[in-house]
Formats: sequence, C-alpha cells, structure tokens
Amino acid sequence: MEVRTIAVRVDAETADAYESSSESDRRKIDFLLNLKLREVVKKIRPLEEVMEEISRKAQERGLTLEILESILAES
Repeated sequence: MEVRTIAVRVDAETADAYESSSESDRRKIDFLLNLKLREVVKKIRPLEEVMEEISRKAQERGLTLEILESILAES
C-alpha cells in the first residue's frame, strides 16, 4: 500500500500532544486516523446521488410530478 503524507489542522494542544508522543504512539495514532478518515470519506456522497435517491424513494411512495406541483402551489 502506498503511503502519502497530508497536513491536517488541529488545535495547538492536540498538536503538542502528538508531537510529544513516542514514535510507537504516533504510528498507532496515524493508523487510527487513517482508518477514521477513510470511513468519513467513503460516507460522503455526491449531491446528485443523494437527490436521485430522494427522487426514487418519493416515486416509490406515490409522489408524482402533478402532486409535487400541487403541493408547491399551495405554499
């Protein structure tokens, strides 16, 4: 697996704690951060994908263009 370095902004106290940690502890922290970042990034979905899912679910529940226009006209 290729490894690259990135910069992550943290508060000063966190930076100090990381920098004063042992090399072994830093490797553990790096590993945990890598896992968490991967998890967070995979959960991010493009807006278009979210909108398509909302549209599909609305259609499955019986929402038609006519009903939607009627609802919007009432507002």
